[in-house]
Amino acid sequence: MTSFTNNVSQLIDRIRDKTAVLGVIGLGYVGLPLAVEKAKAGYKVIGFDIQQKRVDMVNQGINYIGDVVEDELKELIKQGSIKATTDYSEINKLDVVAICVPTPLDSYQQPDLSYVRASAGEVARYLRPGILVVLESTTYPGTTEEVVKPILESTGLICGKDFFLAYSPERVDPGNKLYNTKNTPKVVGGVTAGCTEVAATLYEQVLESTVHRVSSPAVAEMEKIYENTFRNINIALANEMAILCNRMGIDIWEVIDAAKTKPYGFMAFYPGPGLGGHCIPIDPWYLTWKAREYNYHTRLIEVAGEINNSMPEFVVERIGHILNEERKPINGSTIHLLGIAYKKDIDDFRESPVIKIMELLEIRGATVVFSDTRIPAFTYKGKNYEGVELSKENIQKADITVVTTDHSDFDYELLGNTAKIIFDTRNAIKSVKTVGKLYRL
Repeated sequence: MTSFTNNVSQLIDRIRDKTAVLGVIGLGYVGLPLAVEKAKAGYKVIGFDIQQKRVDMVNQGINYIGDVVEDELKELIKQGSIKATTDYSEINKLDVVAICVPTPLDSYQQPDLSYVRASAGEVARYLRPGILVVLESTTYPGTTEEVVKPILESTGLICGKDFFLAYSPERVDPGNKLYNTKNTPKVVGGVTAGCTEVAATLYEQVLESTVHRVSSPAVAEMEKIYENTFRNINIALANEMAILCNRMGIDIWEVIDAAKTKPYGFMAFYPGPGLGGHCIPIDPWYLTWKAREYNYHTRLIEVAGEINNSMPEFVVERIGHILNEERKPINGSTIHLLGIAYKKDIDDFRESPVIKIMELLEIRGATVVFSDTRIPAFTYKGKNYEGVELSKENIQKADITVVTTDHSDFDYELLGNTAKIIFDTRNAIKSVKTVGKLYRL
């Protein structure tokens, strides 16, 4: 017990005096901003990634993540505060390592933990006494203790005695101009009280926000799933209300504006063409899968998922009805989609509902073009897509323009003054005068 107490105090001392060397596995939307914040806090940081292109870009000071300031990255590289590598043997230099790798769903809507297992395996190869390992990847309750811990303990070292292990969920919201990695409160749950304390001490040195300690990794894992399930379900409610309001001839946006005047008991969520990104449309299914182990069926979560997943088809159905009023079929019509990204002001199209809308329209014979100020081109299922400029000429060519992503830098005045028909799924042009017909979700 005394040696473990010494390990706790020694690592905490190294964390507090900034002599601890920190590592981050996975330099994506979570890992790179975290690595940068740790380096800005005065630590030496080593980032690990299996993609050589990412590693080269980081080492050249070239940023590819919206939440990172490129000038800051360049300066940190110049100072030697941060570096990236594909050589996982450098884990043996670390005092702390955070695992920030993807946790997607497989084709059966089940969690794919292959990246987590592979990363834990690399850490285990170079595990040494006194190191802190923190899993940040979003996952189902039990992952840290049921998956990561056994892999690390296969070395013969014991968690809570020889090394520290904790879970601290990422809370990245791409495009959020108010909250980022540095100022968003952090939740930490360790396998033991000592593990929690060491991990919490680290984040208290790195972040400006509060650090909330919980009793176990499972609590921290569940709270992250709960956060995103909360949003998923409430967005599903907004989407279902939008469908019903459309049939009843009621403006859903006016309804929400009225409802949010209530100062208590209501939080505004908004409808849209569907959910995208790696978190909200995916994370609740981790819990649904895990619940089966306990003979429980998460009915509300599954229904919410079904509603949100059906929105691209609802949007296409509305497009068909709108064109039908003009005596035009979808087949042969030119449909201009405004925005490919899954949310405003970001360049991320992972799980974007707009891709599904595009596919459905193409199946029905439409000529689909798109404009996106953040994504001028993209590749999906091996096919290359090139966007077009949001110009007067391109707008006039379209039979209908559909606002699918409400980027702030779109020229909505030009759109309103030019388009024949606009279908706005984001309520982006509510204050813009239009010369043509305007429809809203």
